[in-house]
Amino acid sequence: MIKSAFVAAAATVLSAGAAFAGPYVNVETNAGYTGDDFNGSTTDFHVGYEGELGESASWYIQGGPALVAADGEETETEISGKAGLGVDITEQVNVYGEVSFLTADQDFNDNLGLGVKAGVKYAF
Repeated sequence: MIKSAFVAAAATVLSAGAAFAGPYVNVETNAGYTGDDFNGSTTDFHVGYEGELGESASWYIQGGPALVAADGEETETEISGKAGLGVDITEQVNVYGEVSFLTADQDFNDNLGLGVKAGVKYAF
């Protein structure tokens, strides 16, 4: 069900009549530490697409393999992805949001980790 929700969201964004900016590659590592103790890291190898929605908004969607390295455990390959929107409220204020996922044991139905991010950016 979650997988179909992501596909539906992607189809909606891509069919919205927006200007299409094109594909990109994004490699990103997120690591966690407690003090000096390494907890683990996840490195995403994503292919994505981004574009504009009118004159003041933009979108992106990306996904691909993710290397998950927990401290003291073998590195595992999972699937991850994210989609987001950004809207310029004024010339200086942008509101954005992102939804992300990461599989566990490569199972979309039972072990899908979801994340949500939202924020406001003010440019001086």
